[in-house]
Amino acid sequence: MTNARDLIASWAEKHDTDPEKPAIPAATVIVLRDSPSGIETLLLRRNSKLKFAGGMWVFPGGRIDPEDYQSGPDDQLAAAQNAAVREAFEESGQRLDPTSLQWFAHWSPPSIAPKRFATWFFLAPASDDDVAIDHGEIHDSSWSTPAEALRLVDAREIEVAPPTWVTLYELAKYNNAQAALDGLGGRDPRFYVTKVAKSPDGPVAMWEGDAGYETGDIDAAGLQHRLVMGHDGFRFCETAVTPDSADDLG
Repeated sequence: MTNARDLIASWAEKHDTDPEKPAIPAATVIVLRDSPSGIETLLLRRNSKLKFAGGMWVFPGGRIDPEDYQSGPDDQLAAAQNAAVREAFEESGQRLDPTSLQWFAHWSPPSIAPKRFATWFFLAPASDDDVAIDHGEIHDSSWSTPAEALRLVDAREIEVAPPTWVTLYELAKYNNAQAALDGLGGRDPRFYVTKVAKSPDGPVAMWEGDAGYETGDIDAAGLQHRLVMGHDGFRFCETAVTPDSADDLG
């Protein structure tokens, strides 16, 4: 199984040979439903033999293909929505209504990543379809509450990448799927351009607003917007982020 902490730490040891190379456009969709335990989201485990994110648990998604640009080459949002719907069906059998997708975030990976995907993040209510995986690229699936998924990460029972962790953290604030759709989908989309630094406790992913974002100085005085991937668990600090106004948590 890929260890997210060690993987990112290893990237940080290497020079990016082509920092100007653009990231591959991609899209992912966070599929939500309600259960007696609360809000649940669909997570998929990638084949551990895959070079990119092998063994990690992810949301359905993948690269944006040429055929996804049905509205023309300049309509990036529509292409990303088409890709998210297509990938959700290919990877999980979920037939999602394209009009139900709500864009709430965009993630750009650090320049040190050997394979870079700039990814649109969407929310969507689950369909009535049973989850069906191919046991090729995807080896397992699970409906999980965000809180339980985060607990499993800290227990080192599953591995997730920082964008997945932060999304689960955001979802854990809501009590039901509609509240999450209204809350996250109703705010302005957030852009995360990741930079990675080192700390004695493990890699630190930082985003705009963090006092150390530009310099990579984790000890810089000021506000923080970072995820510390520590040996005893992940720790998120978002004092630099303006709280959303009166979200209805459901």
